[in-house]
Amino acid sequence: MVITQTSERGRRRRGGAADAVPPPSRDVNYRHLKNPFPQMEVFSADQIADMHDTSMRTLEELGVKVLLPEARRIFAAGGARVDEDTEMVFIGRDMVDAAVASAPKSIACRAGARHRDFTLELGSLVFQPGAGAPNATDLERGRRPATGQDYLDFLKLTHHFDVFQMISPQVEPQDVPTHLRHYFTTQAQMELTDKFPFFFSRGTPQVMDCFEMLSTARGLSDDEFRSNAHCYTIINTNSPRTLDIPMAQGLIDFARHGQMSIITPFTLMGAMAPITVAGAITLSHAEALAALTLTQLTNPGAPVCYGTFTSNVDMKSGAPAFGTPSHFQASLAAGQLARHLGLPWRSAAGSASNINDVQAANENQFGLWGCLMAGATVIIHSAGWLEGGLTVSFEKLVCDAEVLNMIAELCAGAQAGAAEIGFDTALSEVEPSGHFFATSQTMERYNTEFYQPHVHDYANFGTWTERGSVDANHRATGVWKGILNDFKPPASDGDRLGALQDFIARRTAEGGAPPES
Repeated sequence: MVITQTSERGRRRRGGAADAVPPPSRDVNYRHLKNPFPQMEVFSADQIADMHDTSMRTLEELGVKVLLPEARRIFAAGGARVDEDTEMVFIGRDMVDAAVASAPKSIACRAGARHRDFTLELGSLVFQPGAGAPNATDLERGRRPATGQDYLDFLKLTHHFDVFQMISPQVEPQDVPTHLRHYFTTQAQMELTDKFPFFFSRGTPQVMDCFEMLSTARGLSDDEFRSNAHCYTIINTNSPRTLDIPMAQGLIDFARHGQMSIITPFTLMGAMAPITVAGAITLSHAEALAALTLTQLTNPGAPVCYGTFTSNVDMKSGAPAFGTPSHFQASLAAGQLARHLGLPWRSAAGSASNINDVQAANENQFGLWGCLMAGATVIIHSAGWLEGGLTVSFEKLVCDAEVLNMIAELCAGAQAGAAEIGFDTALSEVEPSGHFFATSQTMERYNTEFYQPHVHDYANFGTWTERGSVDANHRATGVWKGILNDFKPPASDGDRLGALQDFIARRTAEGGAPPES
Protein backbone atom coordinates (compact mmCIF):
# COMPACT_ATOMS: atom_id res chain seq x y z
CA MET A 1 0.00 0.00 0.00
CA VAL A 2 1.34 3.44 -0.95
CA ILE A 3 0.66 6.29 1.47
CA THR A 4 0.35 9.62 -0.28
CA GLN A 5 2.58 12.21 1.38
CA THR A 6 1.54 15.62 2.64
CA SER A 7 1.25 18.18 -0.15
CA GLU A 8 4.09 20.53 -1.10
CA ARG A 9 1.82 23.41 -0.13
CA GLY A 10 1.68 22.11 3.42
CA ARG A 11 5.45 21.63 3.62
CA ARG A 12 6.09 25.18 2.47
CA ARG A 13 3.65 26.58 5.02
CA ARG A 14 5.36 24.83 7.95
CA GLY A 15 8.93 25.82 6.96
CA GLY A 16 12.09 23.74 7.22
CA ALA A 17 13.59 21.70 10.02
CA ALA A 18 15.62 24.68 11.20
CA ASP A 19 12.37 26.46 12.05
CA ALA A 20 11.02 23.56 14.14
CA VAL A 21 10.52 24.02 17.86
CA PRO A 22 10.00 21.24 20.37
CA PRO A 23 6.30 20.47 20.83
CA PRO A 24 4.84 21.48 24.18
CA SER A 25 4.40 18.82 26.82
CA ARG A 26 0.89 17.94 27.91
CA ASP A 27 -0.28 19.95 30.93
CA VAL A 28 -3.41 18.72 32.73
CA ASN A 29 -5.37 20.24 35.59
CA TYR A 30 -8.09 18.07 37.07
CA ARG A 31 -8.60 20.21 40.17
CA HIS A 32 -11.73 22.17 39.25
CA LEU A 33 -13.95 19.75 37.37
CA LYS A 34 -17.50 20.40 36.27
CA ASN A 35 -19.86 17.54 35.49
CA PRO A 36 -20.58 17.78 31.74
CA PHE A 37 -23.14 14.99 31.58
CA PRO A 38 -26.93 15.48 31.39
CA GLN A 39 -28.53 14.39 34.64
CA MET A 40 -30.82 11.39 34.51
CA GLU A 41 -33.98 10.91 36.53
CA VAL A 42 -35.28 7.58 37.72
CA PHE A 43 -38.48 8.92 39.31
CA SER A 44 -40.92 11.64 38.29
CA ALA A 45 -40.95 15.01 40.02
CA ASP A 46 -44.19 14.05 41.79
CA GLN A 47 -42.64 10.82 43.08
CA ILE A 48 -39.57 12.66 44.35
CA ALA A 49 -41.85 15.15 46.12
CA ASP A 50 -43.71 12.20 47.70
CA MET A 51 -40.42 10.65 48.86
CA HIS A 52 -39.35 13.95 50.42
CA ASP A 53 -42.73 14.38 52.08
CA THR A 54 -42.59 10.82 53.43
CA SER A 55 -39.12 11.49 54.85
CA MET A 56 -40.52 14.53 56.63
CA ARG A 57 -43.39 12.46 57.95
CA THR A 58 -40.92 9.82 59.14
CA LEU A 59 -38.99 12.40 61.15
CA GLU A 60 -42.17 13.89 62.61
CA GLU A 61 -44.13 10.73 63.39
CA LEU A 62 -41.58 7.92 63.76
CA GLY A 63 -38.61 9.96 64.92
CA VAL A 64 -34.89 9.23 65.14
CA LYS A 65 -33.07 7.57 68.02
CA VAL A 66 -30.28 9.93 69.13
CA LEU A 67 -27.88 8.38 71.63
CA LEU A 68 -25.91 11.51 72.55
CA PRO A 69 -27.59 13.54 75.35
CA GLU A 70 -26.03 16.81 74.14
CA ALA A 71 -27.49 16.26 70.68
CA ARG A 72 -30.93 15.63 72.17
CA ARG A 73 -30.65 18.88 74.13
CA ILE A 74 -29.77 20.77 70.95
CA PHE A 75 -32.73 19.25 69.14
CA ALA A 76 -35.04 20.08 72.05
CA ALA A 77 -33.83 23.68 72.19
CA GLY A 78 -34.56 23.95 68.47
CA GLY A 79 -38.17 22.85 68.94
CA ALA A 80 -38.05 19.08 68.50
CA ARG A 81 -40.10 16.77 70.70
CA VAL A 82 -37.70 14.61 72.71
CA ASP A 83 -38.51 11.51 74.74
CA GLU A 84 -35.58 11.06 77.11
CA ASP A 85 -36.72 7.61 78.24
CA THR A 86 -36.52 6.18 74.73
CA GLU A 87 -33.90 8.65 73.41
CA MET A 88 -36.25 9.34 70.49
CA VAL A 89 -36.27 12.74 68.78
CA PHE A 90 -39.22 13.88 66.65
CA ILE A 91 -38.25 16.66 64.25
CA GLY A 92 -40.84 19.01 62.79
CA ARG A 93 -40.94 20.01 59.14
CA ASP A 94 -40.38 23.65 59.96
CA MET A 95 -37.10 22.76 61.67
CA VAL A 96 -35.91 20.78 58.68
CA ASP A 97 -36.94 23.51 56.24
CA ALA A 98 -35.04 26.10 58.28
CA ALA A 99 -31.96 23.88 58.40
CA VAL A 100 -31.97 23.31 54.64
CA ALA A 101 -32.38 27.06 54.11
CA SER A 102 -29.38 27.91 56.31
CA ALA A 103 -27.08 25.18 54.96
CA PRO A 104 -24.66 26.71 52.39
CA LYS A 105 -25.35 25.85 48.77
CA SER A 106 -21.68 26.42 47.94
CA ILE A 107 -18.75 25.39 50.14
CA ALA A 108 -15.26 26.82 49.65
CA CYS A 109 -12.76 24.14 50.66
CA ARG A 110 -9.32 25.43 51.64
CA ALA A 111 -6.50 22.97 51.11
CA GLY A 112 -2.89 23.24 52.18
CA ALA A 113 -1.97 25.16 49.02
CA ARG A 114 -4.14 27.67 47.19
CA HIS A 115 -3.94 25.82 43.86
CA ARG A 116 -5.54 22.85 45.65
CA ASP A 117 -8.60 24.82 46.82
CA PHE A 118 -11.96 23.88 45.31
CA THR A 119 -15.65 24.60 45.70
CA LEU A 120 -18.42 22.10 46.38
CA GLU A 121 -21.74 22.97 44.80
CA LEU A 122 -24.22 21.37 42.45
CA GLY A 123 -22.46 20.89 39.11
CA SER A 124 -18.93 20.58 40.48
CA LEU A 125 -17.20 17.20 40.52
CA VAL A 126 -14.71 15.91 43.09
CA PHE A 127 -13.24 12.41 43.41
CA GLN A 128 -11.95 10.53 46.44
CA PRO A 129 -10.35 7.07 46.46
CA GLY A 130 -11.79 4.20 48.47
CA ALA A 131 -11.94 4.79 52.20
CA GLY A 132 -11.97 3.16 55.60
CA ALA A 133 -10.79 -0.37 54.78
CA PRO A 134 -9.13 -2.47 57.50
CA ASN A 135 -7.10 -4.38 54.90
CA ALA A 136 -4.73 -3.65 52.03
CA THR A 137 -3.73 -5.83 49.11
CA ASP A 138 -1.33 -5.90 46.18
CA LEU A 139 0.03 -8.56 43.85
CA GLU A 140 3.41 -8.81 45.57
CA ARG A 141 2.43 -8.95 49.26
CA GLY A 142 -1.14 -10.22 49.08
CA ARG A 143 -4.08 -9.35 51.31
CA ARG A 144 -3.15 -8.29 54.83
CA PRO A 145 -4.26 -6.11 57.76
CA ALA A 146 -3.40 -2.56 56.75
CA THR A 147 -0.29 -1.05 58.33
CA GLY A 148 1.01 2.44 58.90
CA GLN A 149 3.24 2.00 55.87
CA ASP A 150 0.20 1.08 53.75
CA TYR A 151 -1.49 4.27 54.94
CA LEU A 152 1.55 6.34 53.97
CA ASP A 153 1.83 4.66 50.58
CA PHE A 154 -1.84 5.16 49.73
CA LEU A 155 -1.56 8.79 50.85
CA LYS A 156 1.35 9.30 48.45
CA LEU A 157 -0.60 7.72 45.60
CA THR A 158 -3.61 9.92 46.34
CA HIS A 159 -1.38 12.99 46.29
CA HIS A 160 0.22 11.91 43.02
CA PHE A 161 -2.98 11.59 40.99
CA ASP A 162 -4.33 15.06 40.26
CA VAL A 163 -7.82 13.64 39.75
CA PHE A 164 -8.16 13.04 43.52
CA GLN A 165 -8.93 16.42 45.04
CA MET A 166 -9.62 15.20 48.59
CA ILE A 167 -7.69 12.90 50.88
CA SER A 168 -9.66 9.92 52.14
CA PRO A 169 -8.92 7.50 55.00
CA GLN A 170 -8.12 4.74 52.53
CA VAL A 171 -6.97 2.17 55.09
CA GLU A 172 -6.92 1.96 58.86
CA PRO A 173 -3.32 1.41 60.06
CA GLN A 174 -3.94 -1.56 62.33
CA ASP A 175 -0.43 -1.46 63.81
CA VAL A 176 -0.94 2.05 65.22
CA PRO A 177 -2.84 2.14 68.55
CA THR A 178 -6.26 3.74 68.36
CA HIS A 179 -5.44 6.39 70.98
CA LEU A 180 -2.48 7.54 68.87
CA ARG A 181 -3.72 6.78 65.36
CA HIS A 182 -5.11 10.25 64.72
CA TYR A 183 -1.67 11.73 65.41
CA PHE A 184 -0.08 9.41 62.88
CA THR A 185 -2.64 10.02 60.13
CA THR A 186 -2.82 13.79 60.66
CA GLN A 187 0.95 14.22 60.72
CA ALA A 188 1.19 12.20 57.51
CA GLN A 189 -1.42 14.38 55.80
CA MET A 190 0.32 17.58 56.88
CA GLU A 191 3.75 16.38 55.72
CA LEU A 192 3.06 14.34 52.59
CA THR A 193 0.27 16.22 50.83
CA ASP A 194 -1.22 19.68 50.45
CA LYS A 195 -4.64 18.39 49.43
CA PHE A 196 -7.86 18.78 51.45
CA PRO A 197 -7.51 16.56 54.56
CA PHE A 198 -9.85 14.11 56.29
CA PHE A 199 -10.31 13.56 60.04
CA PHE A 200 -12.35 10.84 61.69
CA SER A 201 -15.02 11.80 64.22
CA ARG A 202 -14.17 9.54 67.13
CA GLY A 203 -14.87 11.79 70.04
CA THR A 204 -14.22 15.42 70.90
CA PRO A 205 -10.67 14.93 72.30
CA GLN A 206 -9.42 13.36 69.05
CA VAL A 207 -11.23 15.92 66.88
CA MET A 208 -9.83 18.84 68.88
CA ASP A 209 -6.33 17.33 68.58
CA CYS A 210 -6.76 17.12 64.82
CA PHE A 211 -7.99 20.71 64.55
CA GLU A 212 -5.03 21.92 66.63
CA MET A 213 -2.55 19.93 64.52
CA LEU A 214 -3.96 21.30 61.26
CA SER A 215 -3.94 24.88 62.53
CA THR A 216 -0.36 24.48 63.72
CA ALA A 217 0.89 22.95 60.48
CA ARG A 218 -0.95 25.46 58.29
CA GLY A 219 -0.25 28.52 60.45
CA LEU A 220 -3.92 29.36 61.05
CA SER A 221 -5.34 31.48 63.85
CA ASP A 222 -8.58 30.36 65.50
CA ASP A 223 -10.54 32.92 63.49
CA GLU A 224 -8.87 31.90 60.22
CA PHE A 225 -9.59 28.25 60.95
CA ARG A 226 -13.27 28.85 61.68
CA SER A 227 -13.80 31.17 58.72
CA ASN A 228 -13.39 28.45 56.08
CA ALA A 229 -13.66 24.70 55.71
CA HIS A 230 -10.08 23.42 56.07
CA CYS A 231 -10.96 19.75 56.62
CA TYR A 232 -13.87 17.37 56.59
CA THR A 233 -15.28 14.28 58.21
CA ILE A 234 -17.73 11.61 57.07
CA ILE A 235 -20.76 10.93 59.26
CA ASN A 236 -22.56 7.59 58.86
CA THR A 237 -25.94 7.20 60.49
CA ASN A 238 -26.76 3.79 61.93
CA SER A 239 -29.67 2.78 59.76
CA PRO A 240 -32.48 2.48 60.40
CA ARG A 241 -33.10 5.83 62.16
CA THR A 242 -30.27 5.88 64.69
CA LEU A 243 -27.59 8.50 65.30
CA ASP A 244 -24.91 7.13 67.61
CA ILE A 245 -22.70 9.00 70.08
CA PRO A 246 -19.47 9.58 68.10
CA MET A 247 -21.32 10.49 64.91
CA ALA A 248 -23.63 12.95 66.66
CA GLN A 249 -20.66 14.42 68.53
CA GLY A 250 -18.76 14.73 65.26
CA LEU A 251 -21.60 16.66 63.67
CA ILE A 252 -21.61 19.06 66.61
CA ASP A 253 -17.83 19.47 66.83
CA PHE A 254 -17.31 20.09 63.13
CA ALA A 255 -20.28 22.46 62.91
CA ARG A 256 -19.16 24.49 65.92
CA HIS A 257 -15.75 25.03 64.37
CA GLY A 258 -16.98 25.75 60.85
CA GLN A 259 -15.63 22.54 59.34
CA MET A 260 -17.41 20.32 56.86
CA SER A 261 -19.40 17.18 57.58
CA ILE A 262 -20.31 14.87 54.72
CA ILE A 263 -23.47 13.14 55.93
CA THR A 264 -23.81 9.63 54.56
CA PRO A 265 -26.49 7.20 55.64
CA PHE A 266 -25.21 3.81 54.48
CA THR A 267 -28.34 1.86 53.66
CA LEU A 268 -28.54 -1.58 52.07
CA MET A 269 -31.86 -2.49 50.47
CA GLY A 270 -33.40 -5.53 52.09
CA ALA A 271 -31.19 -5.35 55.19
CA MET A 272 -31.10 -2.04 57.11
CA ALA A 273 -33.47 -0.35 54.66
CA PRO A 274 -36.62 -1.27 52.71
CA ILE A 275 -35.97 -3.64 49.83
CA THR A 276 -37.13 -1.15 47.19
CA VAL A 277 -35.06 1.68 45.76
CA ALA A 278 -37.77 4.22 46.61
CA GLY A 279 -38.14 2.98 50.19
CA ALA A 280 -34.41 2.79 50.88
CA ILE A 281 -33.72 6.27 49.50
CA THR A 282 -36.67 7.71 51.44
CA LEU A 283 -35.18 6.35 54.67
CA SER A 284 -31.70 7.57 53.72
CA HIS A 285 -33.09 11.01 52.93
CA ALA A 286 -34.83 11.21 56.31
CA GLU A 287 -31.65 10.27 58.17
CA ALA A 288 -29.56 12.77 56.20
CA LEU A 289 -32.06 15.53 56.94
CA ALA A 290 -32.00 14.72 60.66
CA ALA A 291 -28.20 14.93 60.78
CA LEU A 292 -28.17 18.07 58.65
CA THR A 293 -30.67 19.69 61.02
CA LEU A 294 -28.37 18.98 63.96
CA THR A 295 -25.48 20.80 62.27
CA GLN A 296 -27.57 23.87 61.54
CA LEU A 297 -29.09 23.97 65.02
CA THR A 298 -25.53 23.86 66.36
CA ASN A 299 -24.20 26.57 64.03
CA PRO A 300 -26.47 28.00 61.30
CA GLY A 301 -24.53 28.16 58.04
CA ALA A 302 -22.06 25.44 59.02
CA PRO A 303 -20.74 23.69 55.89
CA VAL A 304 -22.49 20.38 55.35
CA CYS A 305 -22.65 18.06 52.37
CA TYR A 306 -25.80 16.00 51.83
CA GLY A 307 -25.03 12.37 51.12
CA THR A 308 -26.22 8.87 50.53
CA PHE A 309 -24.67 5.49 49.87
CA THR A 310 -27.39 3.01 49.01
CA SER A 311 -27.13 -0.33 47.26
CA ASN A 312 -28.68 -3.74 47.69
CA VAL A 313 -27.64 -6.93 49.41
CA ASP A 314 -27.25 -10.29 47.73
CA MET A 315 -30.43 -12.00 48.94
CA LYS A 316 -28.73 -15.40 48.73
CA SER A 317 -25.96 -14.53 51.19
CA GLY A 318 -26.89 -11.18 52.75
CA ALA A 319 -23.57 -9.73 51.57
CA PRO A 320 -23.45 -6.14 50.25
CA ALA A 321 -23.47 -5.77 46.47
CA PHE A 322 -22.22 -2.75 44.52
CA GLY A 323 -22.30 -1.61 40.94
CA THR A 324 -25.74 -3.18 40.51
CA PRO A 325 -28.75 -1.76 38.66
CA SER A 326 -30.34 -0.95 42.02
CA HIS A 327 -27.19 0.87 43.12
CA PHE A 328 -27.31 2.90 39.89
CA GLN A 329 -30.99 3.74 40.36
CA ALA A 330 -30.44 4.71 44.00
CA SER A 331 -27.74 7.18 42.95
CA LEU A 332 -30.11 8.75 40.42
CA ALA A 333 -32.84 9.11 43.04
CA ALA A 334 -30.42 10.62 45.56
CA GLY A 335 -29.36 13.15 42.95
CA GLN A 336 -32.95 14.16 42.36
CA LEU A 337 -33.50 14.69 46.10
CA ALA A 338 -30.23 16.65 46.42
CA ARG A 339 -31.35 18.96 43.62
CA HIS A 340 -34.72 19.23 45.36
CA LEU A 341 -32.80 20.63 48.34
CA GLY A 342 -30.27 22.57 46.26
CA LEU A 343 -27.31 21.20 48.26
CA PRO A 344 -23.95 19.75 47.19
CA TRP A 345 -24.04 16.02 47.72
CA ARG A 346 -21.93 12.90 47.98
CA SER A 347 -22.45 9.51 46.36
CA ALA A 348 -20.20 6.48 45.91
CA ALA A 349 -18.97 3.80 43.53
CA GLY A 350 -17.21 0.66 44.81
CA SER A 351 -17.03 -3.07 44.23
CA ALA A 352 -17.86 -6.28 46.07
CA SER A 353 -15.30 -8.28 44.09
CA ASN A 354 -12.59 -10.02 46.08
CA ILE A 355 -9.75 -9.21 43.67
CA ASN A 356 -8.93 -6.67 41.00
CA ASP A 357 -10.60 -8.53 38.15
CA VAL A 358 -13.19 -7.81 35.47
CA GLN A 359 -15.99 -7.98 38.06
CA ALA A 360 -14.23 -5.29 40.08
CA ALA A 361 -13.84 -3.08 37.01
CA ASN A 362 -17.43 -3.61 35.88
CA GLU A 363 -18.96 -2.89 39.29
CA ASN A 364 -16.85 0.18 39.99
CA GLN A 365 -17.49 1.70 36.58
CA PHE A 366 -21.21 0.97 36.62
CA GLY A 367 -21.50 2.52 40.08
CA LEU A 368 -19.33 5.43 38.97
CA TRP A 369 -21.52 6.19 35.96
CA GLY A 370 -24.58 6.10 38.19
CA CYS A 371 -22.97 8.87 40.27
CA LEU A 372 -22.02 10.86 37.18
CA MET A 373 -25.46 10.61 35.60
CA ALA A 374 -26.97 11.56 38.96
CA GLY A 375 -24.88 14.75 39.16
CA ALA A 376 -22.98 13.83 42.34
CA THR A 377 -20.71 16.57 43.67
CA VAL A 378 -18.36 14.25 45.58
CA ILE A 379 -17.78 10.64 44.51
CA ILE A 380 -16.11 8.57 47.18
CA HIS A 381 -14.84 5.00 46.82
CA SER A 382 -14.09 5.90 43.21
CA ALA A 383 -10.82 3.96 43.12
CA GLY A 384 -9.25 0.97 44.83
CA TRP A 385 -12.23 -0.38 46.82
CA LEU A 386 -12.72 -4.18 46.99
CA GLU A 387 -14.82 -6.60 49.06
CA GLY A 388 -17.47 -3.99 49.72
CA GLY A 389 -14.98 -1.84 51.59
CA LEU A 390 -12.98 -4.43 53.51
CA THR A 391 -9.90 -3.99 51.33
CA VAL A 392 -8.20 -1.33 49.22
CA SER A 393 -6.00 -2.58 46.38
CA PHE A 394 -2.89 -0.82 45.13
CA GLU A 395 -3.39 -2.15 41.61
CA LYS A 396 -7.08 -1.36 41.53
CA LEU A 397 -6.45 2.20 42.65
CA VAL A 398 -4.07 2.67 39.72
CA CYS A 399 -6.48 1.05 37.23
CA ASP A 400 -9.46 3.03 38.49
CA ALA A 401 -7.48 6.28 38.41
CA GLU A 402 -7.02 5.66 34.69
CA VAL A 403 -10.79 5.71 34.22
CA LEU A 404 -11.17 8.80 36.40
CA ASN A 405 -8.50 10.59 34.38
CA MET A 406 -10.42 9.85 31.19
CA ILE A 407 -13.63 11.15 32.76
CA ALA A 408 -11.76 14.28 33.83
CA GLU A 409 -10.69 14.72 30.20
CA LEU A 410 -14.35 14.67 29.18
CA CYS A 411 -15.08 17.39 31.72
CA ALA A 412 -12.89 19.77 29.73
CA GLY A 413 -15.23 19.46 26.76
CA ALA A 414 -14.35 19.29 23.07
CA GLN A 415 -13.45 22.51 21.26
CA ALA A 416 -14.52 23.35 17.70
CA GLY A 417 -12.94 26.67 16.79
CA ALA A 418 -11.05 27.38 13.61
CA ALA A 419 -7.85 25.97 15.06
CA GLU A 420 -9.60 22.68 15.93
CA ILE A 421 -11.44 22.38 12.62
CA GLY A 422 -8.13 23.00 10.88
CA PHE A 423 -9.01 24.04 7.35
CA ASP A 424 -5.65 25.80 6.84
CA THR A 425 -3.52 23.57 9.07
CA ALA A 426 -4.91 20.12 8.23
CA LEU A 427 -7.65 19.79 5.62
CA SER A 428 -5.94 21.88 2.92
CA GLU A 429 -2.55 20.26 3.47
CA VAL A 430 -3.55 16.71 2.56
CA GLU A 431 -4.30 15.45 -0.95
CA PRO A 432 -7.05 12.88 -1.54
CA SER A 433 -6.08 9.43 -0.17
CA GLY A 434 -3.33 11.08 1.89
CA HIS A 435 -2.66 11.02 5.63
CA PHE A 436 -2.60 13.58 8.41
CA PHE A 437 0.43 12.39 10.38
CA ALA A 438 2.61 15.30 9.23
CA THR A 439 0.17 18.20 8.89
CA SER A 440 0.84 21.46 10.72
CA GLN A 441 -2.05 20.75 13.06
CA THR A 442 -0.78 17.25 13.90
CA MET A 443 2.81 18.38 14.38
CA GLU A 444 1.67 21.13 16.71
CA ARG A 445 -0.61 18.92 18.77
CA TYR A 446 0.70 15.35 18.59
CA ASN A 447 2.22 15.58 22.05
CA THR A 448 -0.75 17.29 23.71
CA GLU A 449 -4.02 16.45 21.94
CA PHE A 450 -4.76 12.99 23.34
CA TYR A 451 -4.89 11.63 26.85
CA GLN A 452 -1.76 9.64 27.66
CA PRO A 453 -2.57 6.54 29.74
CA HIS A 454 -0.46 5.44 32.66
CA VAL A 455 -1.51 1.78 32.74
CA HIS A 456 -3.43 1.03 29.53
CA ASP A 457 -1.35 -0.35 26.66
CA TYR A 458 -2.37 0.51 23.09
CA ALA A 459 0.34 -1.56 21.41
CA ASN A 460 -0.64 -4.26 18.93
CA PHE A 461 -0.52 -7.92 19.88
CA GLY A 462 2.92 -8.51 18.41
CA THR A 463 4.52 -5.61 20.22
CA TRP A 464 2.69 -6.44 23.46
CA THR A 465 3.93 -10.03 23.22
CA GLU A 466 7.50 -8.92 22.61
CA ARG A 467 7.29 -6.78 25.73
CA GLY A 468 6.41 -9.81 27.85
CA SER A 469 2.61 -10.07 27.52
CA VAL A 470 2.09 -8.10 30.74
CA ASP A 471 -1.57 -7.58 31.62
CA ALA A 472 -3.03 -4.38 33.05
CA ASN A 473 -3.09 -5.69 36.62
CA HIS A 474 0.65 -6.41 36.60
CA ARG A 475 1.43 -3.19 34.75
CA ALA A 476 -0.38 -1.38 37.55
CA THR A 477 2.09 -2.90 40.03
CA GLY A 478 4.92 -1.25 38.15
CA VAL A 479 3.03 2.06 38.10
CA TRP A 480 2.39 2.30 41.85
CA LYS A 481 5.90 1.16 42.70
CA GLY A 482 7.34 3.78 40.37
CA ILE A 483 5.18 6.52 41.91
CA LEU A 484 6.27 5.62 45.43
CA ASN A 485 9.90 5.33 44.44
CA ASP A 486 9.91 8.80 42.85
CA PHE A 487 7.63 10.51 45.38
CA LYS A 488 8.59 13.96 46.59
CA PRO A 489 6.39 15.68 49.21
CA PRO A 490 5.18 19.21 48.60
CA ALA A 491 7.12 22.10 50.07
CA SER A 492 6.26 22.83 53.69
CA ASP A 493 7.26 25.13 56.52
CA GLY A 494 9.88 23.41 58.68
CA ASP A 495 9.14 25.47 61.78
CA ARG A 496 5.44 24.67 61.59
CA LEU A 497 6.09 20.97 61.11
CA GLY A 498 8.48 21.08 64.03
CA ALA A 499 5.76 22.62 66.18
CA LEU A 500 3.37 19.90 64.98
CA GLN A 501 5.84 17.18 65.99
CA ASP A 502 6.29 18.82 69.40
CA PHE A 503 2.52 18.85 69.92
CA ILE A 504 2.26 15.17 69.02
CA ALA A 505 5.14 14.26 71.33
CA ARG A 506 3.54 16.15 74.22
CA ARG A 507 0.06 14.68 73.69
CA THR A 508 1.50 11.19 73.29
CA ALA A 509 3.35 11.56 76.59
CA GLU A 510 0.08 12.65 78.18
CA GLY A 511 -1.56 9.42 77.03
CA GLY A 512 -3.07 10.46 73.72
CA ALA A 513 -6.84 10.46 73.20
CA PRO A 514 -8.79 7.19 73.16
CA PRO A 515 -11.71 7.13 70.72
CA GLU A 516 -15.11 7.63 72.31
CA SER A 517 -18.01 5.25 71.74
